[in-house]
Amino acid sequence: MQKRWQVKTPKDTTLVEEFRSTLKVDPIVAELLLQREITSFNDAQAFFRPSLDDLHDPFLMHDMEEAVERLQTAIDEQQRVMLFGDYDVDGTTAVALMYSFLKDTLPLDFYIPDRYKEGYGLSKIGVDVAKKNEVDLIISLDCGIKSIEEVAYAKSLGIDFIICDHHTPGESLPDAIVLDPKRKDCEYPYKELSGCGVGFKLLQGLCYSNNWGTDKLFESLDLLAVSIGADIVHVTGENRILSYHGMKRLNEQPRLAFRELFTLAKKEFPVTLTDVIFSIAPRINAAGRLRSGRYSVELMISEDRNEIHQLATEINEDNLERRELDKQITEEALAQIDQDETAEKRFSNVVFSENWHKGVVGIVASRIIEKHYKPTIVLTQSNGLITGSARSIKGFDVYEGLLKCEDLLEQFGGHTFAAGMTLKPENLEAFKKRFEEVASEKLTKELMIEEQIIDVELSFNQIFGPEENRMKVPRLKRIISQFEPHGPENMKPVFISKNVYSTDVRVLKDAHLKLTMIQPEFDVVIEGIGFNMAEKKDIVASGLPFDIVYTLEINRWRDRETIQMNIKDIRETV
Repeated sequence: MQKRWQVKTPKDTTLVEEFRSTLKVDPIVAELLLQREITSFNDAQAFFRPSLDDLHDPFLMHDMEEAVERLQTAIDEQQRVMLFGDYDVDGTTAVALMYSFLKDTLPLDFYIPDRYKEGYGLSKIGVDVAKKNEVDLIISLDCGIKSIEEVAYAKSLGIDFIICDHHTPGESLPDAIVLDPKRKDCEYPYKELSGCGVGFKLLQGLCYSNNWGTDKLFESLDLLAVSIGADIVHVTGENRILSYHGMKRLNEQPRLAFRELFTLAKKEFPVTLTDVIFSIAPRINAAGRLRSGRYSVELMISEDRNEIHQLATEINEDNLERRELDKQITEEALAQIDQDETAEKRFSNVVFSENWHKGVVGIVASRIIEKHYKPTIVLTQSNGLITGSARSIKGFDVYEGLLKCEDLLEQFGGHTFAAGMTLKPENLEAFKKRFEEVASEKLTKELMIEEQIIDVELSFNQIFGPEENRMKVPRLKRIISQFEPHGPENMKPVFISKNVYSTDVRVLKDAHLKLTMIQPEFDVVIEGIGFNMAEKKDIVASGLPFDIVYTLEINRWRDRETIQMNIKDIRETV
């Protein structure tokens, strides 16, 4: 799929030079920092050395005082508390974090809803389990903000509620203590916390209220880092502080569960937040997709090596099965689109089969976007209703889109780029038509060509300093590595180099492009790999110049580290 290259406008050269001189860094680094709105020495210090002392006061969040008081009452009176978490990574890490912290403080259990019997969010089935177990207080994590009926039902049974959520609220809030920085009446300074992050703030408030130290709480920052990475929330501000220290803990003192999962994924330490997204998150999610998210929580809170090994092995097998389902359903969905003569002209894709596995439809939607870049909804049948997941593209808020289809839906919720929904079978055709109308009003043909954002143009001689050993990792890459952890609003720096020639071209596993490259005017030879880019072989093997877009990576092989380009796109030099 052809991408639309968009190079960021360079900062004023005088400004770059002044900033470079202040920080004593390469002009390229100064440019990248200024792009991230880091404009002073203090900004740079906070960026490169995030401090836990800079976390916001949890009591700035609306309802925090009431939430801490209610939790304190439960502790003082030894009331039974249930942690009710969503079945995805954010929800299960939130439950694991809160359970680990509170388990020795009061009678505590946790509940993860069945993805198929109960669906997303709070459920009456879960509330009934709480009542049966004589629970006095439910704390929901990464869900609950729109569960007005379920909270009212719990209240009628004498069960109190604290909601810790980060999703966009509806017009009305449940009759409960509600912690959600996206509440319209909440003045909390940072709005992009994960669901696990909101639960963390409640525990931070409890620590402050009791004058407890926060060392024990900070021991679980690895769980919070995993939630931030997996839920694709902004890696800025407070999330950057939390993910930075969470990844530090994950690398220096990894809990047994994560060590085991990385071993199964054949990943060696040190790891990055990107490694978490591609190695840990799919495995934790797989349990919730194919059986129960409860297995993931049990894995993360366990301290028994044998139990951890057994659970991790089972979850890894779930992930292998999930991959096969994902591949099969993606092929069927793409075939459905290819057979539709009107598909090419549409601004959205909505595909449906009653036989598809509900647990992987969100992944399939993302796979379809890789080939057909437009908002995509993948639907299946479950318990007499049609249910599914939406994924979107830049320029189209899928949550807002679903809001305009609200009268055709039984339930929906989500974010700008991802959402879930349930509808009656008789509303399917009307929903497909309405959603297409909404997409066509918002999108243009240009927006439906994927945009490749490029930070800076780089020539090969700028990668290495004049005296640097070309067989070692250059200083530029070592400094850029300190931009970690990466995620939305702090993505890995992307470069473009023009007028490049290949000196060696290979295709690996019939899919990946392995290149050795030069720019004729410089004596620098660089290797690069383009994953799933075999179709670009003719461009790079033609003997003509080409332009490449890439990130700089460290290639580790037999205790040797060298620089390598991870190629994002290639096109002929104009």
